[in-house]
Amino acid sequence: MGSGRLAMYYLYILKCADKTLYTGITVDLERRAKEHNSSKLGAKYTRSRRPVKLVYVKKYRNRSLALKAERRIKKLSRDEKIKLISH
Repeated sequence: MGSGRLAMYYLYILKCADKTLYTGITVDLERRAKEHNSSKLGAKYTRSRRPVKLVYVKKYRNRSLALKAERRIKKLSRDEKIKLISH
């Protein structure tokens, strides 16, 4: 692994132009937000709902923890997600 530095994973929630919410994970938050807003590399869901705004971020030590958290959040109702991002 070279430097011994482990990548941090970020769970994020985006608010789309149509007021819907999109949840994902990444190791590079800045790059991923740019992709969602201006690149064909952004998720198909967000491409037709631009611009998107980053409204929530949480850091995780590894991909497994980030994926588990992402699954939990995706199961929440819209109201529960809004409550989460407003804290």
